[in-house]
Amino acid sequence: MGILVLISITAALALLDIAIKSTIEGYMTRKEERTACKGKLILRKVYNRGFCMELLEDRPETVKYASAYAAVLLTIYQLFTLMRKKRCVKKIGLSLMTAGAWSNTFDRWLRGYVIDYVGFQTKWKELTKLTFNLGDFFIGAGSFLVLLSTLFHDRKK
Repeated sequence: MGILVLISITAALALLDIAIKSTIEGYMTRKEERTACKGKLILRKVYNRGFCMELLEDRPETVKYASAYAAVLLTIYQLFTLMRKKRCVKKIGLSLMTAGAWSNTFDRWLRGYVIDYVGFQTKWKELTKLTFNLGDFFIGAGSFLVLLSTLFHDRKK
């Protein structure tokens, strides 16, 4: 897959998540919940001032700078990987991770917090309370693809 295609996909996915967050910010209150998919999908607006699971929420400046630093390093690694031959799965994974990293970093720098908006109805109350955004899913899926790529690449050696 071409470098420009994957860079464009990265930018488009980051912008998509930013657009959804802006829509949620403008059209939902923090106490409001909406359901979809027969109640299994929950839309809500949650402000996360920390990392995943509100880690370091009491240190927003640390989170803000660490997020930017990680996004820059991830972007550099992605660009070097995109210039190499093969490793398509890893390239796609890094593109997803970079999109999610920049989307959440954008929120931290612009708003001072990340807007999370998607939860899932489960039989476990604590799991149902968890709220994510599309960028979080990009980071998770991308990490999984990079891990798979690494495992299968190492197995070939």
